[in-house]
Amino acid sequence: MRKGTAISAAALATLAATVAPANAWASPSGPTKVTISVASVNGSGCPTKTASVVVSPDNTAFTVAYSQYTAQAGGNSSPTDGRKNCQISLIVHVPGGFTYAIAATDHRGYASLQPGAIASQKASYYFQGLPTTTPIEHPIPAALKGNWQFGDKIPVPQLIYLPCGAERAFNINTELRVEVGDSDPSKVSFVSMDSTDGDITTTYHFAWEKCPKPKQT
Repeated sequence: MRKGTAISAAALATLAATVAPANAWASPSGPTKVTISVASVNGSGCPTKTASVVVSPDNTAFTVAYSQYTAQAGGNSSPTDGRKNCQISLIVHVPGGFTYAIAATDHRGYASLQPGAIASQKASYYFQGLPTTTPIEHPIPAALKGNWQFGDKIPVPQLIYLPCGAERAFNINTELRVEVGDSDPSKVSFVSMDSTDGDITTTYHFAWEKCPKPKQT
């Protein structure tokens, strides 16, 4: 396991032309208007209409909130309750002349773990048609009863931008796991990314670039 989103050397070689648009330059403010539409949502952790996406007012990030994303083990839990996953496919509508990459991700949730129970959170994401980022798995602290938070930051040389002028789905894969481990099997342990008050969300931070201006003929 390692912190931060990692890209394999092979993927970097394949995507050398995609890491940054040719002749692009940084745009701290980004475009003035960004909208996101949900193409599909699938998985045991996000049944229909239980996941939502909101773009921040300053267009620097977007958040994903879930209302039924909980994995649990112990007590009367079934074997399938111990692993929950969600796959979300998004279309980020970006004004012409801009492109984006995901520079950092903040994962937040809640856990109630019995002493000896084992839990983790895992995530990866990728543009349609391009290699996926290496899944990053974070172990939840042992016996935690409270909120947890993990941050993944991508080094600038490894940022993968949407090819200029393309419209491809941005796919997010996440997973929660809980195992009884050495805990009392009669007691329930759970880990969750449910948000009832808006505080428990996953935030994806944009890195914006301006695309090169088309050559006039």
